[in-house]
Amino acid sequence: MTKNIVLAQGNGGQENAELISKIFYKHFKNEILEKSEDAAIIDGGRLAFTTDSFTVSPIFFDGGDIGKLSICGTCNDLAMMGAKPAYMTCAVIVEEGFSIDDLEKIVRSMKKELEVNQALIVCGDTKVVPRGSVDKIFINTTGVGIVQKSGISSNSVSEADTIIVSNQIGRHGATIFANREGMEFSSALQSDCTSLWPMVEKLLSEGIRITAMRDATRGGVAAVLNEWAKQSSVCIEVREESLPVSDEVRGICEILGFEAYNLANEGTFVLAVKSEDAAKAIEILQEFEEARHAAIIADVTHQYDGRVVLLSAWGSKRFMDLPTGELLPRIC
Repeated sequence: MTKNIVLAQGNGGQENAELISKIFYKHFKNEILEKSEDAAIIDGGRLAFTTDSFTVSPIFFDGGDIGKLSICGTCNDLAMMGAKPAYMTCAVIVEEGFSIDDLEKIVRSMKKELEVNQALIVCGDTKVVPRGSVDKIFINTTGVGIVQKSGISSNSVSEADTIIVSNQIGRHGATIFANREGMEFSSALQSDCTSLWPMVEKLLSEGIRITAMRDATRGGVAAVLNEWAKQSSVCIEVREESLPVSDEVRGICEILGFEAYNLANEGTFVLAVKSEDAAKAIEILQEFEEARHAAIIADVTHQYDGRVVLLSAWGSKRFMDLPTGELLPRIC
C-alpha cells in the first residue's frame, strides 16, 4: 500500500478494498463490520444502519444532482439489506460563496427523493468553510431502516442462486464523464440515479427468495461480483453477452479504454436469487421503467472459488478482476 493517499484508493476497486482492510478494518474490527454488507444489521436484526458521503463533480448532472444522489445512495444501501428506509441524518459542508439558489435546488431534490422512500430527515449539521476549502458542497447522509426481510447477505451466495442485474450498467459513471468533458449525444444519456426501495419492496411482497443484493456503485458490477465471490467462497460465471450495456456507454468505454462493468451505477443493483425464482424476478423488475433492461447475467459454481469468470460468446473465458487504477474520481 502507498505511503500517502492516492485517488485510486477511492475508486471502489482493489486499492480501495486494500485501504479499508489494512487501515479501517484493522482498527475498528468487530463482527458486524466484518460482514462487509451495504448496511449493518443491528438491534437484534430489527434495524439496518448505514452512512455515506457525497462529493460528486459536477454537482448537477444529467439525471440528477448531489442532493438526489445523497438520498438515493443511503436509502439504496438500506434497501439492499431488505430494509425500508425510515430515518436519516443530513450533514452539509458548503463552501463560502456557494449559491443559495443552488443550495435550495439541491435540498428540493433531496425532499423529492425522501418522499419516494417515505423517509424523514430527523437531524443534521451544517458547516460553512472558507472559499477553496472544499469544492462547492459535500453532503453526508446516514440512514436507519426497518428490516422487512432478514437473512439477506452477500456472505450466503451459493450454487442454488442465479445472478441478475436490474438495469443497463455503467450509465452513472459514463454520464459524469460526459458532463465533465462537455460531450453531447444525439440520444439522452443520463445517470441511472434512482431509489431502489420500490423495486425491492415489490420483489419481497411477491415472495422472491433473495439471497443477496448490492447496488453497483463505485467499482461497478465487477466490484460487487468479486466481493460476493470472495465473501461466499464461490465462483461467479458471467455471460458477457448478457450484460445490458447501452450504445452510449459502449462508446464512452471505447474512448476511456474501460469496461462497462467497472463503471459506477447509482440506480442499478445486482441480485442473487434462488434459480427457480429468477424468471419471475425479471418479470417483476421489468414492470418498473428503471429496470426494463433487467437481465440474468451469471450462474454460481465452484470452478474457481473466490473468483469471477467472464465467458465470451465465442467460448473463451477470462477472469473479471476488481478494477484498479484511478478510473473516474468523485463520481458519487
